[in-house]
Amino acid sequence: MQACYGEWVKRREFGQYCGIARALELVGERWALLVVRDLMIRPRRYTDLQEGLAGIPSNVLSTRLKELEQSGIVERQVAPAPQRGVVYALTPLGQELEPALLALGRWGSTQLGDPQPGDRVTPDGATLNLRANFRQEEAAGLTASFELHARDLVVHAVVTDGKLTSGIGPAPEPADLVITAEVPDDVPASYRAIVRAARLGQVELKGSKKLLDTFLRVFTRP
Repeated sequence: MQACYGEWVKRREFGQYCGIARALELVGERWALLVVRDLMIRPRRYTDLQEGLAGIPSNVLSTRLKELEQSGIVERQVAPAPQRGVVYALTPLGQELEPALLALGRWGSTQLGDPQPGDRVTPDGATLNLRANFRQEEAAGLTASFELHARDLVVHAVVTDGKLTSGIGPAPEPADLVITAEVPDDVPASYRAIVRAARLGQVELKGSKKLLDTFLRVFTRP
């Protein structure tokens, strides 16, 4: 397989004929899945990825992007007008990682424990947590939109006849219910913190307040 930019990027190989081993060869390097996570939400410029992945060295980000491009998981696209330049986006092959990424996120959420000093929450991570906790079986026939706020964090979820679309920022149309969580200053403004505040009644509601119970039923797991 020819590498992008005329280079070869050396990749770890396990030498095992196994789907899990092959997946780890492709996306198992440090930071790779977090790059995929952020691109799962929307295409990003290189500088956007750097900003969202605070702490990633520039050379590591460059290497991960080259590896993911080699593998057909990520591609470069011309930025839509009125923007200029290049953005990175997931290919259809890369988008197929979403169910696995959400399942991994659900499992990882059970191992989080309490937030530690310096822990950062990104809007991308919060949006993926929203998707990971969505219970489609509970949303059958549901049409409703939600907007979640916690300090500077804003994400939205729109359910149309049981199918979810979600993203960063306000809902495309005025939401049926806006949930603003009261999150202590020493707690990261995360999706988990929003849910906890909603369960404790530490939220301000705007819109159809009866939808709060619906939100907790559809977007949280036992």
